[in-house]
Amino acid sequence: MLVTLPQLAAFLAAAMLITVTPGPDNLMVLSQGISRGRRQGMAFGLGCALGCLNHTLLAALGVSALIAASPLAFAALKIAGGAYLVYLGWGAIRSSGASFDADAQVGGPQGSLAATFRRGLIANAINPKVVLFFLAFLPQFVNPAQGPVGLQTAILGALFTLQGALIFGALGYFSGHVCQWLAKSRKASQRLDRVAGTVFIALGLRLILAR
Repeated sequence: MLVTLPQLAAFLAAAMLITVTPGPDNLMVLSQGISRGRRQGMAFGLGCALGCLNHTLLAALGVSALIAASPLAFAALKIAGGAYLVYLGWGAIRSSGASFDADAQVGGPQGSLAATFRRGLIANAINPKVVLFFLAFLPQFVNPAQGPVGLQTAILGALFTLQGALIFGALGYFSGHVCQWLAKSRKASQRLDRVAGTVFIALGLRLILAR
């Protein structure tokens, strides 16, 4: 068997523990759900989770190892990822806010579920810290004696993505309840957007400045 049941059980237990542990992805999903509503939070969370497929592909092909071995490539990717988060945060801070129901889709580009999904997808896909995490995490559960390493890595990465989608989706959904309680006026919505924007900018600067 390419991937055994004990191997899968150990991997999923570790993956779920890592996913629920507070980190940048969780903060971004929470801030999006609280400031924009449950559908926006779920869309962003799903985008973040599916961004892991990019890292899975890179790890399976060995590209992650090349990026990790090149300080220049890693620095460029880190700056690009951090700059993108700062860009998202600045856009949220500049938002005029909107009074909305957490179950409704906000009109316009800022409220488009597809646009929110893309933001989550890109934010995760270009994060070099996640690249290195996948490079370090996935091989621990790969057994070369059971078959092609690349295929095992792809299977495990797909499972990580699936459980991430479920957990981030739930996180976005329940954070939307907070939005229902707080986003009762344009002024409240503006404040929520600014808090979310500050979170994104702080995470972006942390990524850029991290050694």
